[in-house]
Amino acid sequence: MISTKKKLHFFFSLLINHLLLYTMSIVTVIVTTSENISAERRLEKGWTILDLKGKLEPITGTPSNTQKLDLYQGDIHIASLVDDNALVGAYPFENFMRLHVTDTNPHRVKNQYTDVSLVEKFELSEEDYRNRSDTVRAFKERNKLGRFSAEAQEQQAQFERDNEEAASKIKVGDRCLVNLGDNMDDDTLGRRGTVRFLGPTEFQSGTWVGIQYDEPLGKNDGSVKGVRYFSCPPKYGTFVRPIKVTVGDFPEEELLLTDDELEEM
Repeated sequence: MISTKKKLHFFFSLLINHLLLYTMSIVTVIVTTSENISAERRLEKGWTILDLKGKLEPITGTPSNTQKLDLYQGDIHIASLVDDNALVGAYPFENFMRLHVTDTNPHRVKNQYTDVSLVEKFELSEEDYRNRSDTVRAFKERNKLGRFSAEAQEQQAQFERDNEEAASKIKVGDRCLVNLGDNMDDDTLGRRGTVRFLGPTEFQSGTWVGIQYDEPLGKNDGSVKGVRYFSCPPKYGTFVRPIKVTVGDFPEEELLLTDDELEEM
């Protein structure tokens, strides 16, 4: 009778031998192409080179019948895998060697799988999108959700009324204070400037106020997306909603200079 201990020893010996054989039949390589594809893959040495090419096709996008395979150790060329019937194990593969795939088809469009500029894009105008019934927007409109809810519509209408009322008190040339905070009574976030434009724009619907700041704290020179609404030095111009603008006696703030700086002037 064979003892349980000996049986377990025999079983684990077989298991270890099996794992060793399996490990010896597997090699890990880095697959590269001239189109900047790089992927780590495990190869079985029992595969034929033709089998290998078939498995590389979905990785590289190169058909197996136009693949040229070269094995590298770093930048040193080791071998060309030219015999489709040979086994992978017939070549001197070692872990983390580089397997480079070249497409020999001279008519293939390069980078067709990685260059998104080659992909024909589907474009839809705002009007066409608005008229479709199978969009997220159409779903929200039908179910009165989000900005299409009654509450949101009323808030938007009130926002437009407030802006129109504020715009009626503003005219080009007015000195103003632009409040960038949520609290219109808080002047700490205010920026002083002069109204240079008042009216509709092409970049967004509604009435907008073009401001020339006293300091270079703006975003533009009075133009947006190639359309000029007024002129001012770069970084002095901005556009805000009328409700953000308070007109009145807001003279340019004087710089506070030290005695030494005054003497230098």
